[in-house]
Amino acid sequence: MKIERVGVVGCGLMGSGIAQVSAAAGFPTVVRDVSPNAIEKGLASIRKTIDSAIEKNKATVADRERVFANLKGTTELKDLADCDLVIEAATENLALKRDLFQTLDGIVKLEGIFASNTSSLSITQISTFTKRPDRVVGLHFFNPVPRMELVELIDTVRSDAAVIASVDTWCKAVGKTVVRCGDTTGFVVNRLLVPYMLDAIRVFEQGLARRDDIDQAMRLGCGHPMGPLLLADYVGLDTTWAISEVMFEEFKEPRFAAPPLLKRMVLSGMHGRKTGRGFYDWSTNPPS
Repeated sequence: MKIERVGVVGCGLMGSGIAQVSAAAGFPTVVRDVSPNAIEKGLASIRKTIDSAIEKNKATVADRERVFANLKGTTELKDLADCDLVIEAATENLALKRDLFQTLDGIVKLEGIFASNTSSLSITQISTFTKRPDRVVGLHFFNPVPRMELVELIDTVRSDAAVIASVDTWCKAVGKTVVRCGDTTGFVVNRLLVPYMLDAIRVFEQGLARRDDIDQAMRLGCGHPMGPLLLADYVGLDTTWAISEVMFEEFKEPRFAAPPLLKRMVLSGMHGRKTGRGFYDWSTNPPS
């Protein structure tokens, strides 16, 4: 079950990052998105990331050439047919994922392994969309993928042990530290992180502390690399809300419920870094 050829579905922020680390590790990698423009944008993002690393002497031109030599963009799912591992990095929409995995199931070779980069949805449920539930796992990468060391590897009661071992080996080959966990909503990181960010929003919403004081308190008091409100902007306030909704639906615990302020910000288009406004103004550098 050696993984040699990799497919990535989605060339957005997460998909492009996953494709980059796969190609950088020497794996021929095909990344698919719905339009040529989306592919072009994703590949440009990869080039920009590597060029930035070159400027900081953290990468070389040869590194960039190796990535693009192993990388192919496409708008056709059929180009993933021969992949040993196909990683889905599409929008957190269960209906969309169902249609996608059902289509991939009829295209990708029978021995191919499917993985979802979902941050909150059930891997077990996703596996039922295929005729190969024993070959479906969760692979939750973190943003930005090229810099973040962690990946959560999620199995289900149906997962084949040999499949898990193969995916674990591939993750380590692309330079990631693997944390294994069972299929529970939020897995490990979001199960602990999302309530933390939601509580920070509640503290701010209730006027108990100012934005900068909240973030500085957690940076200097707890040694976090960034405060919870800045982190929420990085994650995406829309993504944070979506994850909290899924977790609240699963556990019915108040700590997973989205604060009213978060809902209002998302509905007004303030999604954080991706839209230029959230708790911070991202039109400035650093954000103000």
